[in-house]
Amino acid sequence: MIAGPKILGNATSVLVSGLAATAAGTGTVDFGRISAILMFVLALYVISTLFSYIQGFIMANISMKITYDFRQRISRKINTLPFNYYDQTTHGDILSRITNDVDTVSQTLSQGLTQIITSFTSIVGVLIMMLTISWQLTLIALLMVPFSMGLMVFIIKSSQKYFKQQQEYLGDMGGHVEEMYGGHTVMKAFNGENDSIAKFDLHNKKLYGSAWKSQFLTSIIFPLMNIIGNLGYVGICVAGGYMASSGSILIGDIQAFIQYVRSFNQPITQIANASNVIQQTAAAAERVFEFLDCPDEIPDGDDAAPVSPDQFTGMIEFKNVKFGYNPDTVVINNFSAVIAPGQKVAIVGPTGAGKTTIVKLLMRFYEIDGGQILIDGRDIKSMSRKDLRSLFGMVLQDTWLYNDTIMENIRYGKRKAADVDVVQAAKAARAHHFIMTMPDGYRIVMNEESDNISQGQKQLLTIARAILTDPKMLILDEATSSVDTKTEIDIQKAMDSLMKGRTSFVIAHRLSTIRNADLILVMNGGDIVEQGRHDDLLKSGGFYAELYNSQFDLSA
Repeated sequence: MIAGPKILGNATSVLVSGLAATAAGTGTVDFGRISAILMFVLALYVISTLFSYIQGFIMANISMKITYDFRQRISRKINTLPFNYYDQTTHGDILSRITNDVDTVSQTLSQGLTQIITSFTSIVGVLIMMLTISWQLTLIALLMVPFSMGLMVFIIKSSQKYFKQQQEYLGDMGGHVEEMYGGHTVMKAFNGENDSIAKFDLHNKKLYGSAWKSQFLTSIIFPLMNIIGNLGYVGICVAGGYMASSGSILIGDIQAFIQYVRSFNQPITQIANASNVIQQTAAAAERVFEFLDCPDEIPDGDDAAPVSPDQFTGMIEFKNVKFGYNPDTVVINNFSAVIAPGQKVAIVGPTGAGKTTIVKLLMRFYEIDGGQILIDGRDIKSMSRKDLRSLFGMVLQDTWLYNDTIMENIRYGKRKAADVDVVQAAKAARAHHFIMTMPDGYRIVMNEESDNISQGQKQLLTIARAILTDPKMLILDEATSSVDTKTEIDIQKAMDSLMKGRTSFVIAHRLSTIRNADLILVMNGGDIVEQGRHDDLLKSGGFYAELYNSQFDLSA
């Protein structure tokens, strides 16, 4: 494409020379040579088209590979980030980085980058061709470049901050939409529509403000660059006309040079015009790399030898454990306790006492700030997180089911379990009956929100999932909080059977569910204030007795 105008200029020069010779009677137009030149140019353009196709194929392949690699790295990063990152970052912002920001980078790589590379190549190639024709005319053309580049740099610097804001506000708006959609029922129940709309409008106005400023600033680059380019074009036409009339340059070369000036200004204008895409991509890429550069959770030690559940009896010891979700707020002050193998341990206390935090530390969802947690005398930090968590079965107050069949949701706890084992676990969790009353039984597919079954039924499925894993130790965090009294009694019987011979931690607000616990740890303010069996703690008339009596009016 760069060579074409120069060669066509030769054809024009041959034609002009032939016409002059014809007029003087000294010769004729050499149409054979002109035809050969035109066929050669045609061949060049055909080859150019072929290479454009190859270029498009290569760039599409490269951009998709980079996008694929981005998403792979983000997926791995999600699983290596510490839990406190998710405590401080909205889900919508994370989703925006994974979807919107990666898509922005992908589109630029597949489309804009090709144009930018081609434009830079054209600038260099055309500059060389212009110098071969006339250095004087090339100098006139280059006089306009500093003005163009200076203007472009100034506008880019002014608009860059707005592009970054645009990506951030897009994440904020996505986060709000995700929160409102996830809690749609609660929002409607408390008549929160107006507040939700007002908050959305605020996010939308911020996004609008940054978006129009960034787009406006970059949109004025093209007309301004065009004006500067036209000034140079006029200067070249005047100077070229003078040089041709004096015979210092051929008419064909003037024709080629004018084409090259257009070819020289056009890629500069294209680069300037693409600056908004580049800036938006830079802002998006910055957010993706910012996510990828976040500190990972503390890696497993090199000495973390593989462990098997059969190696453990289930004895757990907490030694002077200290922990805070942030350095300024201590949640667990000085927690110490010894749990014998097979004991059923209940952890009770008021809201904010640190009950759930203890089991999160036991599972190494968070790293302790001081002290030790030992399982059969082995520090949990000396085990890999994967091996440690394989020792536990866990049922949380917040149920989690994903978009698949009930069979696969239960099997999530043990991926290679046979169907008959899944059914057996469902029966043990008292879930089999309600599953069989559904149209497709175990093959019914949970929708994205799992709202085609009740909250209590979801809880039964998560309990069946824990039963299927047949764990060495159990953690039950308000596992029966979402079921009715009759179902709670059935689950309690299943749990009592399941917990035999297993070290179990039960976190409960309803103290009636933990009367038969082997050990009750009473927490308040991040410390154990009492411990013992139910009857003994009631007789002592301490903090546990106050909690229990507040739920049951014994005087009545």
